[in-house]
Amino acid sequence: MAQHQDHHEVDAHTGVSTTGHEWDGIRELNTPLPRWWLGIFYATIVWSVGYWVVYPAWPLITGATQGVIGYASRIEIAKDLALLQQHRATQSSGLAEASLAQIKADPSLFRIAMAQGKAAFGDNCAACHGVGGAGSKGYPNLNDDDWLWGGTLDQIHLTLQHGVRVAGNNDTRVSQMPAFGKDGLLKPAEIRAVANHVRELAGLPTEASADLAMGRELFATNCAACHGDAGKGNKELGAPNLTDAISLYGMDLASLTETITNSRAGVMPAWGQRLDATTVKALTIYVHSLGGGQ
Repeated sequence: MAQHQDHHEVDAHTGVSTTGHEWDGIRELNTPLPRWWLGIFYATIVWSVGYWVVYPAWPLITGATQGVIGYASRIEIAKDLALLQQHRATQSSGLAEASLAQIKADPSLFRIAMAQGKAAFGDNCAACHGVGGAGSKGYPNLNDDDWLWGGTLDQIHLTLQHGVRVAGNNDTRVSQMPAFGKDGLLKPAEIRAVANHVRELAGLPTEASADLAMGRELFATNCAACHGDAGKGNKELGAPNLTDAISLYGMDLASLTETITNSRAGVMPAWGQRLDATTVKALTIYVHSLGGGQ
């Protein structure tokens, strides 16, 4: 156990005095820290004080001390962004004035728009649609020619500008399919029949026990007003074509049943509220060029 001695002794082996503490016969030496170590320690204290004076360091209520030189990485980033915007403005001055059709037809403007559009797509769209625009379940594939609201330059631009189901945006894309099961409009057996009929429209196999006659009748009563009698869809309403076997959420029976039962309500930001007009134009050109543009 530890003991405390009132007097300090000098250790016979090292010649160093003890601290007066002893543990099971082991006495603690009062060995001073090396001078080189203390020198470095004091130097770091002096350095820190100098750093506080020269650079922004101490937080305040609404900001921080600016320091003698006023340097901050945020200021440097702001300068770099300003230079980038100036450089882009010089390169893409023609994009702001040209129409989408003119940009598409002009090789020089098209090249600039593609470069800017690709960068904007990677920063803002790839997280959902994928780097190559192939999409995934719930996120449209931009490489095919299957569009809910149309794939022309103007239609794509409108979709990008105002988004999908954006609250407070009167021009946003909106489509609303009833939740036939959740709202009690159709019974489970009826939903199953409609799901099988949708697969029938797409040329896909149906269940052997499916009541296709019931499915056709229910489809005509509840779905044809938007999707059309033949299920070809309506881009004005954002109603998908059900005959091409392409579905945003899947064409298997389980996915179709889920869609009919609870409906879907995907959203996309209104990029016109986040990006400048020239960038939205460039993004339109790029998306249109991915392979599905009409």
